[in-house]
Amino acid sequence: MRRIQQRCREGSPGTLVELCFLELMSPSLAEAVNALAGRGLRRITVVPLFLAQGGHLKRDLPGIISEVQAAHRELRIDVTSAIGDSAQLIEAIADWALAQHRARQP
Repeated sequence: MRRIQQRCREGSPGTLVELCFLELMSPSLAEAVNALAGRGLRRITVVPLFLAQGGHLKRDLPGIISEVQAAHRELRIDVTSAIGDSAQLIEAIADWALAQHRARQP
């Protein structure tokens, strides 16, 4: 995740790119949004790095977004689709898997 963060920072200098997590690790999404709002940001784009449409995306994320949006009415929070829904990622993973398989063929 840190490498993805670094690549995003390199690809868009001047864009603030922060990591956050929905459980078990810090900062939480709410903590990250609170910190960014405290720095004066008025627009945040949340990019969920989840491969499947599980409970986190269907239930947890919308609930957290609603809570932080209610606490920061001046803030615009956009949420993208999950990375697992990306045709580009699916193609990249499939290509990588096939390359791994081919590399092991006699």
